[in-house]
Amino acid sequence: MKIDLLIIVSNPDAGAIITPLARACRHAGIKWAAFFTNDGVTTLDDESLVKELKYNDKLAVCQESWELHMNDKLCPLTLGSQTTNSAWVSQSDRVLSL
Repeated sequence: MKIDLLIIVSNPDAGAIITPLARACRHAGIKWAAFFTNDGVTTLDDESLVKELKYNDKLAVCQESWELHMNDKLCPLTLGSQTTNSAWVSQSDRVLSL
């Protein structure tokens, strides 16, 4: 599947950007995906972000990063790996790293 935009969230400060960006992509009909890694996984503590992300089915969280930074919390998205991220990069027209 072709992805217009892959958003890689690797920084906890990306929380202020990712929610409105996800909303804008949805409204513009952009086929996008998001991969959460490093301490960027902490952005998923934001309920408004998780609610907005539920409109997209191409989302994944690095399992190692989740376990490292989020302890025993239940992950709201699909757990994946850097292999998932690499595959999506190869399918994407554009990649945005936050």
